[in-house]
Amino acid sequence: MATSTHATHDTHSTTAGSGWSTRRIAVTALFCALSLITSFIEIPIFPPAPWLEYDPSCVVALVAGLAFGPATGTIVVVLSWLVHLVFQFSPWGVLMAIAANVSLVVPCSLIARKVSGRRGLACGMGVGAAVSLVVCIVMNLFVTPLYTAVTMEAVVAMILPILLPFNLLKLVLNCALTALVQGPVSKALAE
Repeated sequence: MATSTHATHDTHSTTAGSGWSTRRIAVTALFCALSLITSFIEIPIFPPAPWLEYDPSCVVALVAGLAFGPATGTIVVVLSWLVHLVFQFSPWGVLMAIAANVSLVVPCSLIARKVSGRRGLACGMGVGAAVSLVVCIVMNLFVTPLYTAVTMEAVVAMILPILLPFNLLKLVLNCALTALVQGPVSKALAE
């Protein structure tokens, strides 16, 4: 039997004609808070580039997007990272994090809502990861030279040995962790 990747109550989805109930607003606020908290968990996961750190905040946004749709997932990403900006002022880093996370959450949650079950989740994660990977590389090419002393040529030289493997590893972690927690969270939200 295929498992659903989103909450089953229409009053809590982003389908046409539905509204934002008090419950949905409260749950979205909890997702935002959890995403903010997890954005401060920064783990160096790629030894050749210890300055590049992984944070699991996208997992929370991805679960929110799968449960309630891409709009909710995007709200969780944007609000949590804007609040993060207050505590760690890094506007370029926040811009890159928002772009990377939204580019994973939106395609994944859209596809998972159209194609139900594990197949939809896997397909959504695959497409979302591919889109996010492209966005991450492009953002690194153009944004990194703006706030560091690194030239675009130096960033290009880092794509294959550093940026591509780091971002792939980050996306695999986000998708794997989401796949582990998404089912139980969706069941809890459906109750």
